[in-house]
Amino acid sequence: MKVVLFCGGYGMRMRSDVDDVPKPMQMIGDRPLLWHVMRLYAHFGHTEFILCLGYGARHVIDFFINYDEKCSNDFVMRRGGADVELLGSDIGDWTITFVHTGLETPIGERLRRVRQHVDDDVFAANYADVLTDAPLDDIEKAFRSRTVVGSLLTVPPQAAFHMVDTDDDSLVREIRPVSDLAIRENGGYFFFTPEIFDHLHEGDDLVMDALPRLIAQRRLMAWRHDGYWQAADTVKERSELDVMARRHERPWALWDEARLHPSTPLPRTGLPGSGPASSRPTDR
Repeated sequence: MKVVLFCGGYGMRMRSDVDDVPKPMQMIGDRPLLWHVMRLYAHFGHTEFILCLGYGARHVIDFFINYDEKCSNDFVMRRGGADVELLGSDIGDWTITFVHTGLETPIGERLRRVRQHVDDDVFAANYADVLTDAPLDDIEKAFRSRTVVGSLLTVPPQAAFHMVDTDDDSLVREIRPVSDLAIRENGGYFFFTPEIFDHLHEGDDLVMDALPRLIAQRRLMAWRHDGYWQAADTVKERSELDVMARRHERPWALWDEARLHPSTPLPRTGLPGSGPASSRPTDR
């Protein structure tokens, strides 16, 4: 199954005036965000990737063209380095298709522009800056069992602010954390059938244009996930993920048997469900 990843956003809330590295290539430990997302899919057996490139494409291309497996795998060196035997591999079985999909292109249009590279009965798609421990195999199985065109992960609201409810006399009735509200946030990690391309028009956004067409036909599934999920939209969020990775506290690294778990076990995912889900910003 192919995995389409949207790597073309500017990431304005993460960049400085002199830093032209796109958000997916910001470092989390010793690997960029994009690698962590791809490694999660590879853990579930999905190693054919289509990267929708845009801003900062050269950084993505250079990283993989010059990828050095020796930096993260044990190896044996002989003859002064003339002969190197890797004892493990990160990306040795990956197939990566690089597609330039434009600088200002909405996510839906990026997906539409890689249509010729998608020939599976089901394919995955995702943002390149979101980490999770969601059971992608279970989600794919549930998706395939339904007569739907698309599915998305829904997660509790991530904002830390509080909601204030007042009456007609401007007296406060209740203050609640936004995370306690019944709404859910779009967490990405989409699965689609090729029929999604019939619902994508030129220049469309995926979430705000194409998905409502599926909703109107009751053909969009939501998978509730209450376990680990974290986007890296800001410098602060990226820095927190970097610190976690350097401490070997990576709940998203399902491929790493030696990872350190939090003292409190993370809750498992619930059953597929439906309900309101707020949308993420367009291209990251």
